Order: sequence, then C-alpha cells, then structure tokens
Amino acid sequence: MACRPKTLPAAVAPVLLGTAIALGDGGMHWPSAALAFLGAIAIQIGTNLANDYYDFKKGTDTAERTGPVRVTQAGLISPASVRLGFIFTFAIAAVIAFQLSLRGGWPILLIGATSIAAGILYTAGPKPLGYNGLGELFVFIFFGPVAVAGTYFVQTREINPAVILAGVAPGLISAAILVVNNLRDIETDRKANKRTLAVRFGPAFTQAQYFIFLCAAAFMPMIIYAVIQDRIQIFISSITLFFAIPAIRAVFSKTDGPSLNQALAHTGILLIIYCVLFSIGWVYADLRF
Repeated sequence: MACRPKTLPAAVAPVLLGTAIALGDGGMHWPSAALAFLGAIAIQIGTNLANDYYDFKKGTDTAERTGPVRVTQAGLISPASVRLGFIFTFAIAAVIAFQLSLRGGWPILLIGATSIAAGILYTAGPKPLGYNGLGELFVFIFFGPVAVAGTYFVQTREINPAVILAGVAPGLISAAILVVNNLRDIETDRKANKRTLAVRFGPAFTQAQYFIFLCAAAFMPMIIYAVIQDRIQIFISSITLFFAIPAIRAVFSKTDGPSLNQALAHTGILLIIYCVLFSIGWVYADLRF
C-alpha cells in the first residue's frame, strides 16, 4: 500500500517506449533495458514513500483526505520506518544509475541524481515543488522526455530529436494523472496551504488542463511524423484519446473522491495503452516480412 503499485505505470511506460524505439532503431541493449526498468520503479517507489512521509510531517495528509490511504497518516507504519524505506529505495536507484553510467557515462549519472532529488524535493524542504505549483512541470519532464530519451540513450549511446519528441506524450499523460490527483484534493490542499495549480486557479482551469494534456498527447505522433517523415504506424497511438472519454467525462462531471480516484486509475491505464500502441507502431515497419 505504501509503495502505491497503481502509480508504477507512470515509471514503467516511458521506459517501455524508449526501449521500443531503441529496438526499432537497431540499438536495443537488453541488460541496460532491464536495469532502466528496475531503476525507474525504484525511483517511483522511493518518491511515493517520501511523499507519504513528508506530507504527513507537513500536516497535509489528514483524516479528511479522500484519496487512497497514506500509511503514515493512517498509523499503519511508523514515520521512521517510512523514512528508512525511501532512503533505502533511493539508494538502490542510485546503485542502478551508477551501473548504467558505466555504459552511458555522466549523462546517466546526472539523470539518476536529478530524478532522485526531484522525488525527494517534490514534498520535502522549505519550498517543495508540489506545494508551489511546479508538480505538473517536473512530472512532465522526468516521466516524459527524460525517461524516454534517457532509456534510449543508455542503450544506443545516441540521441535525436525524434526520441525527445516521443517523450512528450508520456510526460503529458503522466502530468494528467497528477492533475486528477490535485483536482480531487483541492479542498484539503487549500487548507494545508499546498498551492497546487488546482488550488491557485480552481476546478474549471484544472479540468481544462486535463483535457488539453490528453489531446496534446494524442496529437504528438503527427508532429513526430512531420519531423522524421517515417513510421506512420505510430498514428495508432492517437486512438488513446478515444479510450480517454470516460475519464474526461468523470473529471468534468464528478467531484467525489471515489469517482476521481477511478479517473486517476483510468488515466494510468491510458498511459500504458499509449506507450504500448506507440511502441508497436514504431517497431512494426522493422518486423514486416
């Protein structure tokens, strides 16, 4: 429960996409791909544990919370144990980053270090990122272009504009997951002085933000094709917007915690669907006989 397994698609999906692009470009490296998956999962779990701990310490998580149970606030695990948990998990991520750097060099060390730092500083420190309206930006960066391009680079030892653009859509959908979370928690966050964009600009802005993020993600394959003039098969991932209709309806019409929790989970599934379809589309041309 503390690790929040339902959030792990946000970590795994962009690594899958980066690996698929590497495979399609003939540069896949299986050991690095496996380590990238493990490292992404470790950073996500470490971030979840750190958020659980620091949100409790700051008084943000209270009995009024309508989201999934936070183990520290609920008294299921002691704060000291949760703190030890995220330190240990981030240490594992650091070891993996070091191992990957033996192949990818200092850029991979930099990605690992900044990802871990962002995971901690999202809720820790005097000016945590998530408390000052920067959550969506950092989720977009680290679960989008950084995750996809970093996964590709450590396998191929190359980088190109197409793989960076390919990371935009996963970043947007991952940010949309956070948008639903912030919409659901808008009242409790306001009381805790957590100044998310939802708190700053209100529900209507947040609903529009969610819709725009998903539409922009669905449009990205067209931009990528316009740049590379190849692999038109990636257009298949744009149908993810069709599967998003129930979640969009919920975000625009529901205000209760359970409904928005379901929309949040649905958005996580959309992320997987998009990355799987994009991956299939990218490698299809190379697998045809």
